[in-house]
Parts: sequence; structure tokens; C-alpha cells
Amino acid sequence: MPTSATAKAPAPEGPGAQPAYGALDRFFKISERGSSVPREIRGGFATFFAMAYIIVLNPIILGSAKDMYGNQLDNGQLVTATALTAAFTTLLMGVIGNVPVALAAGLGVNSVVALQLAPRMSWPDAMGMVVLAGFVVMLLVATGLRERVMNAVPQGLRKAIAIGIGLFIMLIGLVDAGFVSRIPDVAQTTVPLQLGVGGHLLGWPVLVFILGVLLTLALIVRKVSGAILISIVAMTVLAVIIEAVADIPSWGLTTPKWPGNPVATPDFGLIGQVSLFGGFAKVGVLTGTLFVFTVLLSCFFDAMGTIMAVSDEAKLTDAQGQMPGINKVLFVDGIAVAAGGASSSSATTCFVESTAGVGEGARTGLANMVTGSLFALALFLTPVATMVPSQAATPALVAVGFLILAGSIKEIDWADYTIAVPAFVTMLMMPFTYSITNGIGMGFITFAVLRLAAGRGREVPSAMYVVAAVFAFYYLMPALGLT
Repeated sequence: MPTSATAKAPAPEGPGAQPAYGALDRFFKISERGSSVPREIRGGFATFFAMAYIIVLNPIILGSAKDMYGNQLDNGQLVTATALTAAFTTLLMGVIGNVPVALAAGLGVNSVVALQLAPRMSWPDAMGMVVLAGFVVMLLVATGLRERVMNAVPQGLRKAIAIGIGLFIMLIGLVDAGFVSRIPDVAQTTVPLQLGVGGHLLGWPVLVFILGVLLTLALIVRKVSGAILISIVAMTVLAVIIEAVADIPSWGLTTPKWPGNPVATPDFGLIGQVSLFGGFAKVGVLTGTLFVFTVLLSCFFDAMGTIMAVSDEAKLTDAQGQMPGINKVLFVDGIAVAAGGASSSSATTCFVESTAGVGEGARTGLANMVTGSLFALALFLTPVATMVPSQAATPALVAVGFLILAGSIKEIDWADYTIAVPAFVTMLMMPFTYSITNGIGMGFITFAVLRLAAGRGREVPSAMYVVAAVFAFYYLMPALGLT
């Protein structure tokens, strides 16, 4: 049973119960999935605003690093590469996969590229390894191995992955908005996070976030159509007004102020600056292979968890918890990884912020057409696209995190400890380690070990043992001197 109006397949809107969208409806299966064009459009906008920060953040992460020759990537070119790749891959996922899953440069992976790969080779070499990881992902999809891994995950763990992502995106929202912050190491405390700054909520930006959360939840409780998007727009307007009349030290990455020049000329200078195998000459075959493996593992399981969570929340799965046509979705994700490397924007992957669009009612790839088009528009209107502060967009992540948890937690068999404990580990390790991949890996290892300990090892699919062993090797790599 759905727990809220946004958690169930929505009925078509408008005066008539049967919308007539013609070819558009048939291609995207809009009415078949219980959606409507207005819902898909709202969902596309909500997803874009929830993840538009990547246009600013990805260039900061990559642009602040230097390769082994001391070269840095140009910020303007990185903005263009990030927006262009997000637009292309999101549109591709909409057309081929027909799911409301948007893609952009993956957080975490870009840090690996900037801090682990680039310092030991040139930027084209590092991006070449990202492209190779994408090719491997596509190979795994073509051979059916990636789908086999996804289908081997038991239903209880699938729900735990969705819940873990819900908790993770809620924490992302709280941190990005400044509602909670990291305690500096100089404080010499084992407590990693604190409320606001110094344990206090200070400043207008945090107030905008709090009002946004309350407004979003109130609209959801009232079952108002477009609750998330209404909240984002309303809080952005409020933030612009506050910025105009008050002295705000900082809003974070973006300032809610109408730019003097809203048009920016895109610079495509980084596109195609790739050396596929140059990195191996710099670090050797073994280290180079391990670098590709590290990128691959993060992309593979981050996307897997996101796809599971979004498809489950959008009710796109069957009775066995599997999504029809999943191979198309997975193959596009592989293309996206390679495309991110080819554009020098780092690996592109499925974004968990897509749940903001699903919370708005998105159920098809039409929402992706909206999100992708907005990213394409951002190539020329980046100053406008990035004027929505995180304090206005992140309340959506808090609300959607709750909806995911409420819709999935009761479907886990808590009486069976061999599934309950791995589920518990999975859902907590994602926010606690700030990584979807870590949550999945630790959950899989725990599941395999506990089923063996309980004498139920034969109930574990062979693919789960293989993946658990791969994760165990990955975690042991530093101890083995392989990083």
C-alpha cells in the first residue's frame, strides 16, 4: 500500500480521466504507467533543480586538482563539459531506457579521478581510464552479467538499498543546506557532525531551508500536485528577495541573485581530450588496471543502487522486484561513464536526485527529456541555471528521503536476521560513509557470511558470492599494498 500521494502511481490529471497524447503517450507509455504530461514536466523540472548544483560543483572538484605535470583543467570548459554530458546522457536515457533517471558527473568518482588518477598521469590519461571503465560496464551489460548481479539481490536487500539511499539523500540535503556541518578535525572530537555552525542554526540561508522543508511536507500532506516544484520555486523567490535586502555572507556554491549577464558562451575545448592507454605507461599495467577497477566499482554499484531505488519508488518493477527492460537502462549507464571520460567531466552516472522528480509524479523518460533539455539550455544560461541556491532545492531531498523510507521499510523481513542484519548494515552505511557503493558492498558481504553461518549458503545466488568476494578484495587492497 502506498504511504502518500506521491508514492503511488498517479492518476491522469485534467477535466477528463483519459488524456490523449497520441504518439508521445504511446512512445513513453505515459498513461500506461498512470502518469500525465504535466506530471512528467514537473518531475523533469524538479530533478533538474535538485541536481543543477553539479554544474558548479564538478568544475570545483576537478578544477582544483593538478595532474603530474602541474596542469589544471579550465573552469569554463569544465562547466560546458559537465552540462553537455549531463544533457546528452539524460536525453539518451529518456529515449532508450524510458525511465525518469537523470545522469551527470558522479560525485565520489570525480574525487577519485582528481585525487588518485590525475596526480600520477596527465589529465587525458586519467580521463582515458574513465572511458575504459565505461567500456567494461557496457561489456558486462552485453554479456548479461550486470543484470544477473542485480537480479541476484534478494528483495529484502533491494528494499534496504532503497532505504539507505533515502537516508543518504536526506543527509546530502541537510549538509548541502548547512543545517548540519562537519566538525573540523582540530576540534579533536569523535563526533563528526554538528547542528548548523557550532551547534546553532544561524543565518537567513538556513531559515530558507527550514521553511522549504516545512512547505514541501505541508504540501505533500495536503496532496497538492507539484508540491516539490512549488516549494523550490517559492524558496528561490524568497532567497532572491532576502539576498537583495540583507547582507548575506555566503549561500554556498550559488548566490540567489539574477545575473547581470545571464548568457554564457560554452567552451568545448575539453571535449575529446582523451588518451585511452597513456595512463598504463605512466603507472604500469597492474596499477592502471586497479585504477580502472576502482572507477568501475564505484560507477557500477552507485548506478545499480540508484536505479533500484528510483524504479521501486516509481513502481516500475514487477512482482519479483525486477524492472522490465533493465538492460537498456544499464547499457545507457555504461555509455554515460565513457561519455563522461570523453568530455573530461569525469564518469557520468545515474543521479539519486532523480527521486525528486519521481516524488513529483514522473514515471517515464519524458521527464528526462525535460531535465536533459534544461541541462542543454544551461550551456548558454549557466548563470541562470545556477542561481537556485541549495537551500531552496535540498528540501526536496529531505522529503523524498522520507517517502522512500516509508514506502519500503515495512517490506523487509525483520524476523529473519540473515536478511535483517545485512539490510540494517546496508541502509546505515550509505549515509555514515557517504557512499552508496560502500553500503551495498558491506551489505552484500554481511549477507553472504550470515547465510553461510546459518547453514543456508545454498540459498545465496552464486553471483552474490562473486560480488561479495570482489568487494572484500576491494576493501583489502590498501592492506595488500595495491593502491
